[in-house]
Amino acid sequence: MKLEQFDFHLPPELIAQTPAASRGASRLLVMDGKGHLSDHVFGELPAFLEPGDLMVFNDTKVIRARLFGTKETGGKVEIMVERILDEHRVLAAIRASKPPKPGSILHFEGDAAEVIERSGEFYVLRFSDSVDAVLDRCGRLPLPPYITHAATPFDEERYQTVYAKHPGAVAAPTAGLHFDPEMLEKIADMGVDIAHVTLHVGAGTFQPVRVDNILEHRMHSEVFHVPQEVMDRAERAKAAGRKVISVGTTALRALESAALYGTTQGETSIFITPGYQFRVVDRLLTNFHLPKSTLLMLVSAFSGMEVIRHAYHHAIRENYRFFSYGDAMLIERLQP
Repeated sequence: MKLEQFDFHLPPELIAQTPAASRGASRLLVMDGKGHLSDHVFGELPAFLEPGDLMVFNDTKVIRARLFGTKETGGKVEIMVERILDEHRVLAAIRASKPPKPGSILHFEGDAAEVIERSGEFYVLRFSDSVDAVLDRCGRLPLPPYITHAATPFDEERYQTVYAKHPGAVAAPTAGLHFDPEMLEKIADMGVDIAHVTLHVGAGTFQPVRVDNILEHRMHSEVFHVPQEVMDRAERAKAAGRKVISVGTTALRALESAALYGTTQGETSIFITPGYQFRVVDRLLTNFHLPKSTLLMLVSAFSGMEVIRHAYHHAIRENYRFFSYGDAMLIERLQP
C-alpha cells in the first residue's frame, strides 16, 4: 500500500489555529454505516448515542514538555520531552546546531540536565531537580508544529481535556477537547456508560511517514493502561447489542492494543492500516487528520479508504476546521 494513496490537498486556511469559542461549539460531521454524511454541531452528539453504549475516553494529561536552554558553550538548544522515565530522567528529542555528547550539561533558567546517552533519535537526560519541578518552572506547552503561535495561557486551558488525570502526554487526545462538564453529565444522565483508559501520546503522533510502502513504517512506542474492568464492560456492551465508542484514535489504540496483546498495560507500537481487523471499537469520534499521516491510515482502516476520502472531500468543501483545534467527525466501523 502506497503513501500517496493517503494524500489530499488541504487549503491552509482550514488548519485551525485556535479552538472554537467554547468546547462544545465545534461542528460535527456524522457518517453512518452506509457512508452517508450529515452536518451537525457538536452539541447534537447525544442524539447519536444510545443508553447502554460504552464511551471510552483517554484521560492522559499533557505535560509542559518543551524546554529552551543553552549548552555549556552557550549554543541554544530546544528540548522536547518524549517520555518521563523516572523522577529525574526523561527521554527527549534535542534540537541544536551540533548534537550534544554524553556527559555534557544543558542549562534551563537555573535548572540543569546532564546528557546521559543517546537512544536512537532520542537522548536520555537526567535533571538535577525532579522532572515535574523543572517542567513546572521552565516547561512550555508543546503545541503541534502546524499551530503557528506560541502557547498562551488560553492554550494551557484549552489544549487539555477537562477530564485529564494522568500526566505523561506530549500531545493532547484532541477528540476529547470538545467535551465540557455539561456534555459529559448529559451523556451519563441518558444512560451512556463512560469509561477511561490511558495512553500517553508521544511526539511520534506528528512524525511523518517517510517510506513509499506504508507497511515499512515503524511507530514510536507509547505507554498505555486499560483497566480490565473496561475490557469487561466493553464485552458486556457488545453482547447486549450496544456500541463501544472510542473518543479519539488514542483511546482506540489503547483498547485495540489490550485486545491484540492480551495485556492491560505496557507499551504499544500498534500501527493500524487498511486490512486491520478491529476487535473492540464499533464507532469512533475523531478530529480530521493530516495528509499522509498514520492517523489518516487508521481512520481509513476503520471506515474504508473510499468512504474516508469522500468524507474529507465533503469536509473541505464545507469548510470544516482541521487538526487538533478543529472540528470532529463521528464514524462507523467498516463492516466485513
